[in-house]
Amino acid sequence: MSQPLAYPPSPRPAGAVQTAAQRGRGAVRSGIKFAAGYVLVIWAVHLINVLAFGGYLVFFGINPLDVSSVWHILTSPLLHANIEHLVSNTFPGAIFSFLIGMSRARVWWEVTAFVVVVGGVGVWFFGGVGTNHIGASGLVYGWLAYLLVRGVFNRHFLQLVLGVILGIAYAGLVIGLLPGVPGVSWQAHLFGAVGGVAAGMFITSDDPPALRAKRRQRSLEQGGSRTRRGLR
Repeated sequence: MSQPLAYPPSPRPAGAVQTAAQRGRGAVRSGIKFAAGYVLVIWAVHLINVLAFGGYLVFFGINPLDVSSVWHILTSPLLHANIEHLVSNTFPGAIFSFLIGMSRARVWWEVTAFVVVVGGVGVWFFGGVGTNHIGASGLVYGWLAYLLVRGVFNRHFLQLVLGVILGIAYAGLVIGLLPGVPGVSWQAHLFGAVGGVAAGMFITSDDPPALRAKRRQRSLEQGGSRTRRGLR
């Protein structure tokens, strides 16, 4: 009696499967890269501004309703009035940049783009004519807002827990969303936070694998349903 030949399974290429520990180390390295990059950029810009331009670059902040300064939406988060202003944005910004960066480059860039554009446009429209808005605090508030709501929209339990922890730890920042402190751009804080919430709502690159698989399955089922209807 003949027996069917049994072929051994094809070996998987080396490195094709990452362990949880490897993925974790990769996420930490990515987070460190984006945290360090954030700190390096804002400090380098400040030193260049002070040492080479005598502080003149602060005029590249957002001047609300001034058409010529619309493009300053991209430069204003990099500029700071003084060292105290810079330091106040360095540490929380590095922490939030690290946490978002752990989700890898695409997520970090998408979230940051949402925050910069939505926050900058909001400040440009509602910041008050004759004012100049600079500093990374809008970016800091936007990153925090994203981290607070991300787990709600992508249904990731650990990210939801992280949001709760950050909400408790940084509850005092809520005061920065309100007007009343001279020289503080509460508009940048508010609209940066709006941009962060929008990022949490619309970005899908940070979805956990289970949610992505469910979305693909739903898309396939809907495609199959349309095909069957077309055949009738």
